[in-house]
Amino acid sequence: MNHGPGDPFAKEAPQAPQSLQARQADGGARARRELGGGTGPSTGWAIARLLAVMAAGAALAVVLHAVGVLVVVLALVAMVMAHELGHFATAKLSGMKVTEYFFGFGPRLWSVRRGETEYGVKGLPAGGYVKIVGMTTLEEVDPADEPRSYRQASFPRRVLVASAGSLVHIVLAFVLVWSTFVFVGSPRQVRPYVAGLLTFRGEKTPAQVAGLRAGDQFVSIDGRSVSNVNELITEVNRSAGTTLHVVVERSGRLVRLDIRPVDRRRVTEIDGGVARRYSGSHPVGIIGVSLGSYENQPVNPLEGVPRAGSELGSLVAATARSIADVFSIHGLRSFAHQVAIAGSSRSSAKGAQTTGRSNSSTICSIVCAVQIGSQEAGQSIPSLLLLLAEINLFVGLVNLFPMLPLDGGHVAIAVYERLRSRRGRKYHADITKLLPVAYVFLAFIVVIGLGALYANIVQPAHLPGG
Repeated sequence: MNHGPGDPFAKEAPQAPQSLQARQADGGARARRELGGGTGPSTGWAIARLLAVMAAGAALAVVLHAVGVLVVVLALVAMVMAHELGHFATAKLSGMKVTEYFFGFGPRLWSVRRGETEYGVKGLPAGGYVKIVGMTTLEEVDPADEPRSYRQASFPRRVLVASAGSLVHIVLAFVLVWSTFVFVGSPRQVRPYVAGLLTFRGEKTPAQVAGLRAGDQFVSIDGRSVSNVNELITEVNRSAGTTLHVVVERSGRLVRLDIRPVDRRRVTEIDGGVARRYSGSHPVGIIGVSLGSYENQPVNPLEGVPRAGSELGSLVAATARSIADVFSIHGLRSFAHQVAIAGSSRSSAKGAQTTGRSNSSTICSIVCAVQIGSQEAGQSIPSLLLLLAEINLFVGLVNLFPMLPLDGGHVAIAVYERLRSRRGRKYHADITKLLPVAYVFLAFIVVIGLGALYANIVQPAHLPGG
């Protein structure tokens, strides 16, 4: 194969020595003996042990009241394996040889072979991988498998396989947003309603005395129609000690109540287990309720498609801006400062008042994702679904960055090789020339990841008010 003179990336596709075929045949036979072809009793026991470990983890989550954590962890695992499934499926459809599809790294916990592919779980749950024969020119490949290697595939197939993981994340994000619209609903402003009843220490609240119930929707106060939550709050706040004649809608019928707000300075309010006592120079009336002014209205599945597409476009733009902000010079400096002060008492106190989602210059590790996700699961399913959509978009877009070992690096190499190829002469880049840069980039990613992990462990992320 001929290449242009002086090209720093020029290299012929390596041909494996003839003895490699024999070595792989011996290894395949040994693997079949060890794995029993996936049908022996040892495989059954391995599956039983795996299911037992999963059941024990689920039971522990229930006992520790950490079901939200379990749900988020399982969702993240599903995302990882869906990403790898994208590579796996497109490689299979493209005729490439796929030898492994695993969750985790390190020692094998369980595996089974089906045809030419081994499926399984490994001990270190730090991601997943698919092994496709001949991903780079550095890999030795059996001459019999060379025609089915990734490096010998056509340009469109190589780009499809390399980018399939990120495409799966985008599809998952769309499905999550669409599911939010269709099964949960889109927020729609309504008249203010009682979202929940609060309590006062040692006495009943005005809402309890009057007989207000969760779900009651305010229609009017003293004969004046109530159209938004701000009007209601203003009226109650200025009416400490004054009886208000309130009309609410309850289960389709109108109910008239008399409510007398109390001065918030003379009571101790309990909200979510937190006691609050207010001071001030002026009386402020409260009745002991939390208010809502929006309700979710589900849309039909067909209407949900364009709405989800529009929302997804907005999320993609916002995610791209966040990535650019996080990895800018200013963002990296801010991140380094946050890691440096993460263990200080001052930082910890501040961290209790901030949220990992609202701070655009904060890098969120897998621990942060679980922390925020479990809080969202306990508060709002729509918010959890949107958070998972954002995580999918973040992972999908970052993976397209044109640098090895990310998927975008393989796409960039495929594009470069296609541009350098001529009719009848396929060009293969010399990956060894890129390895120093790839190692530096990988070290950068590891340092960022470990820093984020440390910061999120010593200073847990919180939602507003969490």
